[in-house]
Amino acid sequence: MSSQQSNPQVRKRRVFYIPGYDPIHPRRYRELYRKEGGAQAEISGYQIDISARTGEGPYGWQVTSQQDGSPVDADVQVLVWSDIVRDSMAQSIPATYLQLARTAWIYISTGTLWRLMQLRKGPVIAALYPVAMLLLQLFASLLIAWGLVSVLKPLVGWWSLVPAAGVIYALMQWFRKIDNRLFAYYLMHDYAHSAKLYGAYSQDLQSRLREFSDLITETLDTDTDEVLVVGHSSGAHLGVSVLADVLRRRGGVQDKPVLSFLTLGQVVPMVSFLPQAHTLRADLKYLSERADMTWIDVSAPGDGCAFALCDPVAVSGVAGPKKCGPLVLSAAFTQTLSPARWQQLRWRFFRLHFQYLCAFDQPGLYDYFRITAGPETLKQRFEGRAPSRSRIERSVSKYIAVEA
Repeated sequence: MSSQQSNPQVRKRRVFYIPGYDPIHPRRYRELYRKEGGAQAEISGYQIDISARTGEGPYGWQVTSQQDGSPVDADVQVLVWSDIVRDSMAQSIPATYLQLARTAWIYISTGTLWRLMQLRKGPVIAALYPVAMLLLQLFASLLIAWGLVSVLKPLVGWWSLVPAAGVIYALMQWFRKIDNRLFAYYLMHDYAHSAKLYGAYSQDLQSRLREFSDLITETLDTDTDEVLVVGHSSGAHLGVSVLADVLRRRGGVQDKPVLSFLTLGQVVPMVSFLPQAHTLRADLKYLSERADMTWIDVSAPGDGCAFALCDPVAVSGVAGPKKCGPLVLSAAFTQTLSPARWQQLRWRFFRLHFQYLCAFDQPGLYDYFRITAGPETLKQRFEGRAPSRSRIERSVSKYIAVEA
């Protein structure tokens, strides 16, 4: 995984968290860290506290922790792209249905959907869910309107179409209003954003990723023991491109600070399998061959929103003979969550997709708060660990070109 020398205990760490497709203010991640970190500390018997972050830079927080007799200070920053997400979600209802048709056409006509179905069923079902739900909402609205026309037409003739149109409008608006429970519009915008340019990054996103890489590059020249980049969900493939840019520009990293990369619940194939994802595939190949950083990929079969235990490099068809990462591991929800907790969460798919950032009742080697606030580097923590035997490493993508 890495040729870096074994480092002494970490005293200072810089953590950069790249969220997935999320329009919400990053304070939600601070509160999640505070709540779940406290719960994990109580379960595992260590101390962890957070406070407001001071100084310039992205939104974040300070962490002080005492683990295994060692004090650690961590500066956590959220690399925000929620404004780009919000702009992509600012669509009218008709525009969303046009997105649905276009996105479905892109994934089907390119053969990408069929290839994705050869991996894990969960994320494919999650991708089909907003299509089915939005069509169901439209059908239900039209059916109710048709019933109203059937009742009123003998009385007022074709004027019955006026209240019927009003019913359709009201119902469609209501469905959108309750999308915080249904997630149909949210997921549709998510997949449409990834597919809009057939896997290529938009200019806005390219500019933002460059800002992220500038910030991380600067941090590699500071007095810290480890720079840890965490990419969750869609943030995983963004992190791949950010770190590939950092390493290309620097020509590598020194022994200190150690550079580490943790991807959680990744959905890389949803983008890397698309025909114009040349940049992402090139970045995947490049990063997988870097021996001067550690890359750990964690997912769980219980997470129906992620391509669990799918090696993102191998399945994208860009694994070369020099590949040395990532190390693909399972968070094993059925083992690390108590039976009662698992029963409570197993059908809450969106919540399970965030479990990697939360406390575990019976934590194994994977513990988000030991990784981000503990005295070991990512490499030290997972040194000698064998990859999951259930991982998928065969090349599945139809499109494997890394140059346009």
